[in-house]
Amino acid sequence: MSSDRKMPTNVTKRLVVEIFYFLFGTALAGFAIALLITPAKIVGGGASGIGTILYHLFGFDTGLVMIIVNIPIFFTGIIVFGKAYALRSFLGAIVLSVWVSIFGQLTSYQGILPYVDRVDTLLSAIFGGVIVGAGIGIVMKSGANTGGTDILAQIISHFTPIPLGNALFLADAIVIGIGAVAFGIERALFAIITLYLSGQMVNYVVMNMGTKYAKTAYIVSEHYQKIGERIITELRHGGTLIRGTGIYTSKERTMLMAVVHNQEITQLTNIVHEEDPKAFMIVHETYQALGEGFVPMTSITSGPEHTSRSRRTPKRGKAD
Repeated sequence: MSSDRKMPTNVTKRLVVEIFYFLFGTALAGFAIALLITPAKIVGGGASGIGTILYHLFGFDTGLVMIIVNIPIFFTGIIVFGKAYALRSFLGAIVLSVWVSIFGQLTSYQGILPYVDRVDTLLSAIFGGVIVGAGIGIVMKSGANTGGTDILAQIISHFTPIPLGNALFLADAIVIGIGAVAFGIERALFAIITLYLSGQMVNYVVMNMGTKYAKTAYIVSEHYQKIGERIITELRHGGTLIRGTGIYTSKERTMLMAVVHNQEITQLTNIVHEEDPKAFMIVHETYQALGEGFVPMTSITSGPEHTSRSRRTPKRGKAD
């Protein structure tokens, strides 16, 4: 098969995977918001937090409120960051809101727990945060995001000297504060738990899902050439030689750095031990290994805004 035919096939396969991630991630997050967070009166920031407040105070559908809240943010995002970025964000926000509304209407926002004591609320805070974070992380892996206070924080950071992380905290803190007034301090504390866990899950999923887990080994040995040759022939990986000086002996040493799959680290250790029992070897986790032999670089180049909240603000008027 020619490369011209293979390329469209790979692009189509990638597109299908990204659509699946997008729909599954938004559905997962929508499920948690409708069946765990909203019924427990947990106002964890963002458009969903505003939707939760208005649902319990006035009976407005949480999903519908999320859509309405995102509309002005969406138009502001177009002006500041360009159409491509804003459209991608708004699409994620709309689909998430629709899932919330669907799950909410099917269950009348009654949730899956009886909420007879604080334990039920705590369980909702914990599992709601984990599931929402996992869902949003999966959406980000598709190259999209769910908009909301993420865009609002970027807008604030763009026009003020406030760093992005602080702007995001400020936007969520305001919503949580309103929730504390509406439902009490105790619910606000539960909301902080949810917000923290969701953020941790987003980072975990974005860093790990869809990658081949790997280990990076740093090997200091006089027999680095033989070790390197065996890494190439037996493990079919390359490596990098790093020149350095030992601080104790002040002698120049050569260190070999190699990245291998998790299941290959034992074999690498055996190779090093067989070639040089006195070798010094450091091994640590590698969350992403991109390039030949691991994950193709093109598999994650879907856009700069989908990796995490800590990424920098997009430049004015630049479409992704």
